[in-house]
Amino acid sequence: MPTDPISPASATASDAHLRSAQELTAAYRVNPSTGLHDDEATQRALQHGANELQDHARRGPLALLADQFKDFMVLVLLGAAVISGVIGDLTDTLVILVIVVLNAIIGFVQAWRADQAMAALRQLSAAHATVLRSGEVQVVPASVLVPGDIVLLEAGNQIPADLRLIEIAQLQVDESALTGESVTVAKQTDTLAAQDTSALGDRINMAFKGTTATHGRARGLVVATGMHTELGKVARLLGGEDRSTPLQLRLAAFGKRLALGVIAICIVIFAVGVLRGESPLLMALTAISLAVAAIPEALPAVVTVLLALGARRMVAIKALVRRLPSVETLGSVTTICSDKTGTLTQNHMHAELLLAQGQRWAPGDLLPGPVHAEALRAAALCNDAARHARTDDDGTPISPSPPATPTKWQGDPTETALVLAAHAGGLDKAQLDAATPRVQEQPFDSDRKRMTTFHRGGSGFVAYTKGAPESVLPRCTAQWTPEGGQPLDTAAVLATANQLAAQGLRVLALARRDHARLPDTNALDDVESQLELLGLIALIDPPRPEAQAAVRDCISAGITPVMITGDHPATARAIAHRLGIVAHADATVLTGADLAQLDDAALRARVEQVHVYARVDPAQKIRIVEALQAQGHFVAMTGDGVNDAPALKRADIGVSMGKGGTDVAREASSLVLLDDNFATIVAAVREGRRIYDNIRKFVRYAMTGNSGEIWTIFLAPLLLLPIPLLPIHILWVNLVTDGLPGLALAAEPAERGIMQRPPRPPNESLFAQGMWQHILGMGLLIAGLCLAVQAWALHTGHAHWQTMVFTVLTLAQMAHVMAIRSESEPLWRLGLASNRPLLGAVLLTFALQMATIYVPFLNPIFRTEPLNLGELGICVAAALVVYAVVELEKAWRRKRRASGSAIDDPAA
Repeated sequence: MPTDPISPASATASDAHLRSAQELTAAYRVNPSTGLHDDEATQRALQHGANELQDHARRGPLALLADQFKDFMVLVLLGAAVISGVIGDLTDTLVILVIVVLNAIIGFVQAWRADQAMAALRQLSAAHATVLRSGEVQVVPASVLVPGDIVLLEAGNQIPADLRLIEIAQLQVDESALTGESVTVAKQTDTLAAQDTSALGDRINMAFKGTTATHGRARGLVVATGMHTELGKVARLLGGEDRSTPLQLRLAAFGKRLALGVIAICIVIFAVGVLRGESPLLMALTAISLAVAAIPEALPAVVTVLLALGARRMVAIKALVRRLPSVETLGSVTTICSDKTGTLTQNHMHAELLLAQGQRWAPGDLLPGPVHAEALRAAALCNDAARHARTDDDGTPISPSPPATPTKWQGDPTETALVLAAHAGGLDKAQLDAATPRVQEQPFDSDRKRMTTFHRGGSGFVAYTKGAPESVLPRCTAQWTPEGGQPLDTAAVLATANQLAAQGLRVLALARRDHARLPDTNALDDVESQLELLGLIALIDPPRPEAQAAVRDCISAGITPVMITGDHPATARAIAHRLGIVAHADATVLTGADLAQLDDAALRARVEQVHVYARVDPAQKIRIVEALQAQGHFVAMTGDGVNDAPALKRADIGVSMGKGGTDVAREASSLVLLDDNFATIVAAVREGRRIYDNIRKFVRYAMTGNSGEIWTIFLAPLLLLPIPLLPIHILWVNLVTDGLPGLALAAEPAERGIMQRPPRPPNESLFAQGMWQHILGMGLLIAGLCLAVQAWALHTGHAHWQTMVFTVLTLAQMAHVMAIRSESEPLWRLGLASNRPLLGAVLLTFALQMATIYVPFLNPIFRTEPLNLGELGICVAAALVVYAVVELEKAWRRKRRASGSAIDDPAA
């Protein structure tokens, strides 16, 4: 007869590790030997829902598309398109609308793809689970599991829900995707103490949804399903809104200021013209044309092209961009928060050294003597790792052939590392197993913290034992040598083991004992006594070979690397010290327990000094990222596990691993490293800085040209000169100068020393570092040259004065764009051919301008007249003045930089 379903308050997953298995099964009203009745399971499913990760409310496609038109700059462009249509310039209207629609489509696709993180997270759920219901073992969809179900686990199973383990047989679980810990966790069933279980990785009587059983068997009680599991908590953390990138913030601010300024100037121009007696209709058309021209409608297109080209270049260096604005964001990053396991390290254990009789041996060196060889023999034989069974295309097994490689062994990461260490010492496990077969064993368990295997050897048997030093050493009475046992200083060896552990190494002791006949394993305590020590072997998940150089490059670029991991503090500190993230071996490490004691204000006060965080859960990773952001940092978060996904989404830019990472991390990130190489991020930062530099160059170029047009029309009436340009002239200059030359700036190479300068301050204006002064000054210079040519032509009776002003304005902008290719390097040093697209665009623009002057049927359309050679020479000379003045400005910059003791010629 089914009972009433339990209430969530009666037994919760949050404290299941603190309660005994008997207490929990009673609270969940289930008999662990028979499981729930089928009817009871159905009733509880109605109460608790499916064991699935739920979607957050998603916006529909129309809402996503509408969001793309809410940006202020886009609204300004749409207004400019309407105005262009009103004055009859349908070409400009069409160009603006195409640009806006193209950008909306790109933004829509990016937003839709970014919402796939939850779908990938749901796919982590196990498809099926083995449960005990109504006294029978059943295989059911994992989605129908309910609290109180009894789940049966064996090696290779993915954990289908959060389980409180009630029976185990040498169960080991890989929790690296959830906790970031690189070593598999040996599970137990005992009740734990609250003070020892603040981190998920310490709850060793629990098995969490989404992790994988790698060894042994178990029976567990389901205590949480769906969104109430630890994996579900990660899913909830992914639900926040994306942050605006630095580029989006800067362009939004730029668009608002620009629109307000243009409106004010156009009103003034219209009013002054009417007061001077000009036709109100002409002045209205002129003011509207100027408003259209002043808005750099090519800016979104140029930004999109720059980012898209940057994304394509990044694919070549093994970095895949998922959100285009994030390409530029890398150039603003001040802090990189990196996960350790699989990102800075190789995510597989490696034997660092073997210590026997006071002598150290590292894989790759010659063995010092027979004691080291015997220790490696013990490491290979007291070991459950097995060769990976390979098959050919038709499924026929392929016989393994030595030498063994890492990919040919499977099993616990520690044991495969021991096999490879033995192989490095010239011992092959397969040959050893054949020569000295295992006849008996005592498997590892978390209480004894050791494992013993028995093998035939000579006229008797030999037992090899490996385990934690504090477990094995007290059972050793001597140091083994081929000549017989030698005195053993147990305390000294244990002190050495502790020193190695303090360096972040996982230390195992290896020992042996000879038996004349096979011992009775029921007397286990006697069997594992009177051992002879062979040595200590230390293992670690080693840093990636290229990571140290990448960290050094980040530091030289003014970027602070920070390690955030779920692993042990000693291990985190050791890896951070090796990589150069911290300068001292005793650097401060904040643990998850420490973070729990700090409020947000206290954490913000410490984040600037702390560069290593250990035993951190997903929510705490987000707290660290937010604390850094509150201090004004732009934060990149790199990682590969499920536990990294919320912080990847919350960071200004999330960088995930493409080969070894999880789908969840990739979907939550903005940038995917296809080669899982931390060093690739340095190249990505360089590309981001180049792109932002080129965006600034385009804004400098476009706004200087627009400034010149505005000042020319604004100042002419004040100087008692006629309106120098017609609406068609303004729109033509705007079309040909902002178009191809502006887009060609996307191909500008990176400036020298780009990775030796500090990151841009995140709140720095787009017009910082003297850019607005340049725009104002050069705009006035261009206007002054145009008006000077106009005044000279009127004074000397040249009837082509308006065509001359039109030509000076166009050619001056071409001279300007060539001069601003670098903020400090002269053009002659860069070389004309170093940006061929720009050179071609400038020559094409010059040819088009000449066509408006010298092609007869274009003269009435553009209201132009052919210029003689002298008049054209004056126009070209006026344009060259602009080039010369910009080069003088750059020379002044170089001189000022040199006087400030900054060398202007660093190696990029």
